[in-house]
Amino acid sequence: MNIFLTLDQLSRKRGSWGLLFLLTLVIEICALFFQHVQDLQPCVMCIYERVAMFGILAAALIGLMKPDNVILRTLAMISWGYASYRGLALSNQHVDFQFNPSPFATCDVFVSFPDWAPLNTWLPSVFEAYGDCSEVVWQFLGLSMPQWLVIIFSLNILACAIVFLAQLITRMLPKQ
Repeated sequence: MNIFLTLDQLSRKRGSWGLLFLLTLVIEICALFFQHVQDLQPCVMCIYERVAMFGILAAALIGLMKPDNVILRTLAMISWGYASYRGLALSNQHVDFQFNPSPFATCDVFVSFPDWAPLNTWLPSVFEAYGDCSEVVWQFLGLSMPQWLVIIFSLNILACAIVFLAQLITRMLPKQ
């Protein structure tokens, strides 16, 4: 039970949320490096996965605001979990486009954002798609970018679930 108490206490510290922010920021910077330096054009699914990663960044910022506040911390964890889940779903679909190509299952040609947040209009260098979803343009250790994102989003879901579980368990422990 000591590990749960430790995880609960860590979730109440800015350093933990700062680490989540920093790690996610590094992933976003890598994506922009691949796009603007390596000239690997992102596809529609890449952009949607990027938005999910920005969701994790936003969750980390919420957690950074006041991590000892139960409402903000819970909102941060819910946001972190939801963004990670959506990112995992998108990445799995992207992997399917790459490794099970079908003329009947393809990604959109253009990104589609809500009218109230046309990200591709506001910041096209980050949110506009030019690539083909079914094309594998980069691999590392035999895995494509969407496959790596499946791992990254899965680890985020696991970490979020463990921290959330630690919060619940420590609430049920007798006070000392």
